[in-house]
Amino acid sequence: MTTQPIPLEHRPGRAAATDRLERLGAEAFDDEELLGMALGGGSAGRRTARRLIHRFGSLTEVVRAHPVELRMAGLGSTIVPRLAATAELGLRIARRPPVDPWLIRTPADVAEPLIDAMGALEREELRVLLLDTKNVVTAERTVYRGNLAGSSVRVGEVYRDAVRACAAAVIVAHNHPSGDPSPSGEDLRITTELSEAGRLLDIEMLDHLIIGRGRWTSLRALGALNQPPATMR
Repeated sequence: MTTQPIPLEHRPGRAAATDRLERLGAEAFDDEELLGMALGGGSAGRRTARRLIHRFGSLTEVVRAHPVELRMAGLGSTIVPRLAATAELGLRIARRPPVDPWLIRTPADVAEPLIDAMGALEREELRVLLLDTKNVVTAERTVYRGNLAGSSVRVGEVYRDAVRACAAAVIVAHNHPSGDPSPSGEDLRITTELSEAGRLLDIEMLDHLIIGRGRWTSLRALGALNQPPATMR
């Protein structure tokens, strides 16, 4: 494979809302953009969203509005139920108790949730897990897709979201489509480079996992990070 991986935030020509959603997640959209997407998307949805927020005063008041009020504001009979359903979904999710946190104590805690999905990938993919001070995963980001040649993996891309989120630590994971999780010389070199960069940024790199088909390798356990292999911290 000779194609180079493309950092997800820098793919050219991806200005459409759906592409932004895939790259950055819904949190990257402002209230008007999100409401516009719920109303059907496009410039018409954005204009309607702007008008509703202006009329009701805020996004919160829009989603709290009675269907009769929304129809009086000019929404059609098909849009009003869709908006009401979207608002109710958000309320129900907010009312539910949080799921068990993804707590990392050993490399196996990282590998087990990832191995099925990443082990089946036909292309290489590099993911970064962001962790808080208690070793709980707060976010998972896919940073690269393609051939992870050492020269193409940039430190700034790997740590970008961690810096933005003020993460205490990161864990890097990438797959080997061949199914063999044995580290290459490039894997070891990248691990050393990323680990040193983390120390400079005061963001600890806890591990780099290589995922194969049904198997995985922890470079921390192999001593590539110069840290004890038994527990993460």
